[in-house]
Amino acid sequence: TNQTPRNYIRNIRLAKAAELLSQRKMSIAEVAYEVGFSNPNNFATAFKEMYGMPPTAYNEKHCSGSGAQP
Repeated sequence: TNQTPRNYIRNIRLAKAAELLSQRKMSIAEVAYEVGFSNPNNFATAFKEMYGMPPTAYNEKHCSGSGAQP
C-alpha cells in the first residue's frame, strides 16, 4: 500500500467515517468519536486532508438525497 501503518489505519477509519456520515444518523462529532478520534477538530482536519473537503461539506454534498446508498 506504500503507506505507514499509522496512515493505513487512519485512512480506514476515515473511510468508515465517510460511510457513517452518508447515513446521516449521527452528528459529525459522534462520527469522529465512533471511528476513534478523540478530538473532532483533529478528525475534521484529517477528513479534509483525505477527501478535499471538511465533513460538513461532504455531508451536504453526499447526503442531499441524490441517489440511495445500498
